[in-house]
Amino acid sequence: MNDFPMIDTPSPNFDERSLPISMLVLHYTGMVDAATAINWLASPESKVSAHYVVTEDGQVIRMVDEEKRAWHAGRAHWRGIDDINSASIGIEIVNPGHEWGYRPFPDAQMGSLIPLIHQIVQRHKITRGNIVGHSDVAPARKQDPGELFPWGQLARLRLALPRPTKNLMDPHWSDGGFMLALERFGYDIAEPQAAVVAFQRRFRPELIDGIIDGECRAILLALLLPKPQGDD
Repeated sequence: MNDFPMIDTPSPNFDERSLPISMLVLHYTGMVDAATAINWLASPESKVSAHYVVTEDGQVIRMVDEEKRAWHAGRAHWRGIDDINSASIGIEIVNPGHEWGYRPFPDAQMGSLIPLIHQIVQRHKITRGNIVGHSDVAPARKQDPGELFPWGQLARLRLALPRPTKNLMDPHWSDGGFMLALERFGYDIAEPQAAVVAFQRRFRPELIDGIIDGECRAILLALLLPKPQGDD
């Protein structure tokens, strides 16, 4: 899969699933370095974990067996599912995050992450629309993996939904209509502006202002249309 062997660093923070696996959630660690993040995820005191961690130099650390429910998503929602942990595989991508010096994700890291995602998706038949960021499933609380994450690179490999760019048409929805469409797409809209920001971070990262404009409406409409721009 990569130049490094997969390293087993078991975390005690897991339990049994109550739902079949249908999602993959990508996070950044948001801590000062990889060692600090891995130690935290492996500590029983933290009450958090992930199935895998991918370091900036491309090492892959396996922490929780995929069949078990890791504790990575917290209070979250996506496409009618509230127990995201039960329904998902969680990958922590080492990056200081917005608090400690957010930076681009290195080629070596992506070179290991991409085949890992591919293997997980193949094993569990996860659709592109269910490969999401932590901010997508918890928009009011989280912003990872953030606007620098190369979703387009994953989309070109059919490992994420692509950002629609062709034949965009503004449906001129009201703000309320946009929010209903955003909820239909999958987002929790309990805090509307947070949901809009999460949508922009994922699909229009060059301008994250929480304002519903024509481009946002057009992108969302295209995502809701049938294939090829929709879900698998």
